Amino acid sequence: MVTAPTSARAFPHSRNSLNMFRLVLAAAVLFAHAFYITGNGHGPMLHGENIGGWAVAGFFVLSGFLIAGSRSRHSAGEFLVHRIARIYPAFLVCLVLTALVFAPIAGLLERGELGGFMTTPVTPLEYIWGNIGLHVHSYTISWTLQTVPYPGAWNGSLWTLYYEFFCYIIVWTLGFLAIFRRTLWFPVALWVVSLAVHASMGVWTRLGLDLDFTLLFKLLPFFLGGVVAHAVFARWGMHRNIGIACLVGSLVPIILVPGFGGQLAAPLLAYGLLWLSTVVPQPKIIAKHDVSYGFYIYAWPTAQLLMLLGAAGLGVWAFMGVNVLVTLVFAVASWLFIERPVLRAARGSRTTPAALAPATAP
Repeated sequence: MVTAPTSARAFPHSRNSLNMFRLVLAAAVLFAHAFYITGNGHGPMLHGENIGGWAVAGFFVLSGFLIAGSRSRHSAGEFLVHRIARIYPAFLVCLVLTALVFAPIAGLLERGELGGFMTTPVTPLEYIWGNIGLHVHSYTISWTLQTVPYPGAWNGSLWTLYYEFFCYIIVWTLGFLAIFRRTLWFPVALWVVSLAVHASMGVWTRLGLDLDFTLLFKLLPFFLGGVVAHAVFARWGMHRNIGIACLVGSLVPIILVPGFGGQLAAPLLAYGLLWLSTVVPQPKIIAKHDVSYGFYIYAWPTAQLLMLLGAAGLGVWAFMGVNVLVTLVFAVASWLFIERPVLRAARGSRTTPAALAPATAP
C-alpha cells in the first residue's frame, strides 16, 4: 500500500481558491479577445498563442482534475446528469439571449430598424438551432455586426465548450475501467498518447483528419494532465515543495518548447496551479458564488455591443474595464437564476455552494 509523505496533505476540496482562479482565467480570455474586437491586433503572444489561448489551457488542466474527481465520486448516470446541468442550460440561455435580445439591439444600433432581421441567413432561429448541440457552426446572426472591427462574430468563446464536453465523455467512458480508477500509469499513458498525437499533428492532418480532431488533441493533453494530477493526489496527497517545483518547472517547456510545450507541461501545471489554489486566498463572495462560467460565455457578446455603443473610443484598456463590469452583471445573473438552481436540482437538494461547481467550462 502506498502511503503519503508525512508533510503531504489531501487536496482541500472545500477550502481552495479555484473559483477565483477560474474567474481570473476567464478575465484573461476577455483581455485577449478585447484586442481582436477593438481592432488592436492580437495582443501579447507566446509561440503563436495569445493570452486567451493559454488561459483556456489553464481551464482545461483544472477541469481535468475536477472532472476525474467527480467521476470517482458519482455513478455513471449521476456524472452525466451533473455535467450536462453544469454546462448546457446556461449555454442554451446564452444562445437565446444573443439571438433574440443582443442581436436585435445591435441591429437597431447599426441600422435603426430590423427589416429582414428574422429572415436573413443566418437567421436568429438558425443560429440557435445550428449551435444547440454545443458544436458551434454559426457565429453570425442575420446582417448584424457588420460595422465593427471583428464583423459577424457573436461569440468567439463558445467553441471550446464542445471539446470540454467531449473530454467529459472520455472520462465518463474511462470510469468504467478498473485500470483507470486504480492505477496511476494508465492515466499517464493516456496523457502521453494524447501528447504524441498533438505533437505529430502534421501527419494526422495529411491523412485527412479534420479541424475537430486537431482542436480536440490540442486541448485533450491539458485535460488529461489534470486527470494525472488527480491520480497523483489520490495516492500521495499534495506537497508544498512539489507544488512549487511543478509550478516553476512547468514554465520551462512552456517557454522553451514551441508547438507542444504547454501540453508537455500539463501535469506539472495542473499540480502547481492546484497547490497554488490552496495557498492564495479568495474573497468569501467568490467562494460562495462561482460566476466564472457565465463570465466566460458572455464576455464576447457584451464586448461587441459595447463596440456599437462607442466604448472603443475610451481606449483598449478602459474598454476592457467597462466590459468586465458589464459582463459581471450577466455572469452573476446566469449563476443566480440558471446555473445554481439547475445544479441544486440535479444534485437533489441542499448541496453546499463549494460543491455546486466541481467543474468548469472554458
